[in-house]
Amino acid sequence: MINKLWALFIIIGIITFIITGDYEGLNATILNSGQKTFDMVIKIFPVIALWLGIMEIATASGLLKKLSNLFYPILKHLFPEIPKDNKALGYISSNIITNMFGLGNAATPFGLKAMKELQKLNKKRNEATRSMITFLVINTSGVTIFPTTVISLRMMYESKNPSEIIPICILTTFISLMIAIMIDKIFARRYQHE
Repeated sequence: MINKLWALFIIIGIITFIITGDYEGLNATILNSGQKTFDMVIKIFPVIALWLGIMEIATASGLLKKLSNLFYPILKHLFPEIPKDNKALGYISSNIITNMFGLGNAATPFGLKAMKELQKLNKKRNEATRSMITFLVINTSGVTIFPTTVISLRMMYESKNPSEIIPICILTTFISLMIAIMIDKIFARRYQHE
């Protein structure tokens, strides 16, 4: 679906250039976009690589598991269907922690493993369980303490204070998470009554 959406955007852009007769703009965009993309990747990669390395160290040292145990009192209320020692809770915790540091790429493997473990608990294989839906909601709207990628982009474009967005990012993602959990709980109650 995303591929089709991006293809549609590209086609609309090309058609707009053709309709306006801006062939030079079209050529310049096509030729310059590759260079801009490459420059962006080169500048962002070191920061993301650093944080991915830190998360690997945290995983290997057991720090992530200890942090997961800290999250358990909250997670048992959000995911009451999951047994205490199930691997899914560890993966969910790891995913949440990784997302808190703005590392969506590093969080994805934990999210996929969590969904795989949640599917093992699923009695109806073709339907998502309440836990799966709640996890997806939390993953999508989770709190970000350190938005690594955004800060990297701000550094790349020479922002005077790239990290000034941290407080507002924490506030907005916290509000987003609270609203998402409330909506999820409302739908969960409605789903149980049906």
